[in-house]
Amino acid sequence: MVNNKPIDRSDVTSIRGDFFDPHSLDNAMRDCDAAIHLVGIIREDPARGQTFERIHYQASVNVIDAAQRNGVKRFIHMSALGARKESQSEYASTKARAEEVLSNSALDYTILRPSVIHGPRGEFMRMLAGWAMGKALPFVFMPYFGAGLLGQHSALLQPIFVDDCARAFVDAIDMPSLMNRSLELVGPDRFTWPQMYNIVSPMIRGYRKPTLGIPRWYAGLLTRVVPARLLPFNKSQIVMAGENSVAEVSEMTRHFDWSPQSFETTVRAYAEQLRG
Repeated sequence: MVNNKPIDRSDVTSIRGDFFDPHSLDNAMRDCDAAIHLVGIIREDPARGQTFERIHYQASVNVIDAAQRNGVKRFIHMSALGARKESQSEYASTKARAEEVLSNSALDYTILRPSVIHGPRGEFMRMLAGWAMGKALPFVFMPYFGAGLLGQHSALLQPIFVDDCARAFVDAIDMPSLMNRSLELVGPDRFTWPQMYNIVSPMIRGYRKPTLGIPRWYAGLLTRVVPARLLPFNKSQIVMAGENSVAEVSEMTRHFDWSPQSFETTVRAYAEQLRG
């Protein structure tokens, strides 16, 4: 269920750090038994130094090195479902390269690969809410990247609720069965993008919003001829949205001995927050 209780932060110490400042990373890692590394971006902003290469790969290398320097024994790393070095998506390929560095390190690691993570304060669900309520482009329909001449064929995804994802990361710290291996994190429900929209939009708007597939070939053409700053998507997003992001949930439940919550139940519980 959705937990809206305030978090007790009385035992939490915050340390301001910089992935590219070894001194600040050492300050963060010193006297730690375990580290959880969650960094990731979905869009690049080269002017601010935010590229997939720099944030997904080099920043991860720096954090892994700092953990080893400071004697951290346990390292839990967030990658992504579908991460692989040969992917045409730089998001996925840089995630995979970071995985390789970690697996070759001296750390006792676990790599967790979530599907799409959803929650009331996440960028993903806020985007869907904007479309559903007609407050964000394209206003009159909810778009997705599809295959086929008219973009009518959608990939599958298996969203996982943010609380379940967080629980998995914390539980993994003390689980020998996950030592030095990777595991996919998924929810119990599989949808096409239009099917997911048809669940979300009635909860937020009160009725189903029309959906429309944008052919991936056409979207890819736009990324080549339109300046990146003018597009609300990039090549990596097109590639990833065209690939199935699913896995067997039984593998996850076997390790954790609890089951992730359903998409519809959790979205219904926080839909009011999305309307606000």
